Amino acid sequence: MDNRINLYQRTVIFSLLFTLMGFSYNVWRMEVSENNNNIRTASFEMLINLSSLEQLVYSAYYDDDLKEGNPRKGWVIVGLIDDLSVLTDDEVKAKTTALKDVWSVNWETISTSQQTVDKVVGSLDSVREEIKILLNSLD
Repeated sequence: MDNRINLYQRTVIFSLLFTLMGFSYNVWRMEVSENNNNIRTASFEMLINLSSLEQLVYSAYYDDDLKEGNPRKGWVIVGLIDDLSVLTDDEVKAKTTALKDVWSVNWETISTSQQTVDKVVGSLDSVREEIKILLNSLD
């Protein structure tokens, strides 16, 4: 009888430990999945806004269309990209900060300078590439 009670107690303790470990893993996995989902969503939104900014730059310079290529509208897009980068990683944040710096120095000459267009588009491509690296690294 004592062996049976001892066996039952061990079984109960093992069952509780196994349940706690399973629950802990499940909570951890859900948290990681949610974080990855937030990163993916922010990254996709950033890619869409990077394309919009690139289109704005091309409209301003190549089409000489300051309605579609209004550099002031670019500030809004650059700000949104920078805000969304908080949900990504440090490398993407650094690239978006660099994009914001490039934009702040060059936005006024976007419609008249090929060099400015090249700088801004290069910075856009840099952010885009870093986002792709981040997305490929997610679990």
